[in-house]
Amino acid sequence: MRGTTFTETMLGTVRLDATEPVRRIRLDLRARADEVLRPHRTVRARLDGRVRVTGLADDPDATGELEISPLAGRRIRYRLSFTAQGRRLTLDGWKSVTVRHPVRSMTVLPFTLYEDGAPVGQGTLRFPLGTGLAPFLLSFRFPRREDAADHLAPRWDGRPGRTEVWYTTLTDPATGTGIWLHHELVAPTDGSAPVAHGWAAVFPPEGKVTHARFGPLPWSGPVRGFTAGDVAAVPGRLSGSAGDLSWNLTELPAAEPLFTFPRWSWRRPLLPATHMLPAARATYDGTFADQDRTLTLRGAPGASARINGHGNARRWAWLHADLGDDGVLEVVAAVSTRPLLRRLPPLVFLRLRHHGRTWPRRAERSAVGLLGIGRFRADIGLPRWTVTGRTLLRRIRVDVTQPAERTLALDYRDPDGAPAVCRNSESADATVLLERWWGRWRTEASWTLRGTAHAEVGDR
Repeated sequence: MRGTTFTETMLGTVRLDATEPVRRIRLDLRARADEVLRPHRTVRARLDGRVRVTGLADDPDATGELEISPLAGRRIRYRLSFTAQGRRLTLDGWKSVTVRHPVRSMTVLPFTLYEDGAPVGQGTLRFPLGTGLAPFLLSFRFPRREDAADHLAPRWDGRPGRTEVWYTTLTDPATGTGIWLHHELVAPTDGSAPVAHGWAAVFPPEGKVTHARFGPLPWSGPVRGFTAGDVAAVPGRLSGSAGDLSWNLTELPAAEPLFTFPRWSWRRPLLPATHMLPAARATYDGTFADQDRTLTLRGAPGASARINGHGNARRWAWLHADLGDDGVLEVVAAVSTRPLLRRLPPLVFLRLRHHGRTWPRRAERSAVGLLGIGRFRADIGLPRWTVTGRTLLRRIRVDVTQPAERTLALDYRDPDGAPAVCRNSESADATVLLERWWGRWRTEASWTLRGTAHAEVGDR
């Protein structure tokens, strides 16, 4: 099933009361519906965006709802809440659709402002046809409706020389402790029986990083996710034990799936490997215990991800950064083991979800650029590595630091038997600077993560 998303800008004026001056108002909105818009039906959508009222408000986190019923109800109703100088106001209005004046009725929005249920102002918004129609029409998307469970089932089809990974990383908000759960299926290239193995690791803010492995165990071919012995990574639940470590967690997805690599590469495994997040953001409740203590987690932020491919890259770096609100940054920079590709600099796949939009718009944009021009760049090293890149109107810089005392080195083998080493930190530091071109480069957003970034550098 598919939904509908689009953006809309409206301009107008508002007066709060008789003694107040008339103020300019601007709405930059994003609408998301769980079904495809049909004019003869009533469709409800979620609204979020920015509300600006001259001298009164500039709220980038306005939220509300939109009722779209141009034929069935002959109206398009907006309800939007925003903050203005510490006051919580609600904008309520609708376009009354008529056959006699179709253009005017579809573009003019009279509205009333309410505070605590009482009217405090009135105004009118208009959709600017001359400048707004083309961006409005071009913004329409009809994305597939997906959830985390859709992408947890194993994808291995019985061919030798494949590896498949389910991993979860999270941070306990109460203690700052990072947790890493890694579940892996390996089908050796020699055609021998596939095995399941993995590990758990805990990264306290102070003290030694510890880990323990489980397996290898026979692969039983589960249909809902990963299971091996008492270890399970299935929709909504993570449980198991490894050495002195044990865990029992519930997972509540808080964001839609995010494809770090092109979406088609997950359906058709033509690339050496592919990566995606069933839930780009999630919260975790439950317990994680070692021999010394038991952590009780409540709303711990994190994410679960999937890898499917032939094995590890020749050299790679990875970052998952929860940016708060609806924001998340995922970076994979890798040098392939393929004879031609391994001569290239690291290919960077960067996906930034911010205020309901994902940038760059296409996953391959950061890796291949436009006709080879404008690829994002990665400088991979330890304890610090960086990624930089730009599109036409935006550029980004990501700086990641993995302190040695908060980094765990683990060795394992690919399906062909080649050894690989990853150096992982679930309590890394990161700074992210996003800039936009407005005649000159200006900061659009910036984030600083201290001990809450999840990062890794590895090689073969």
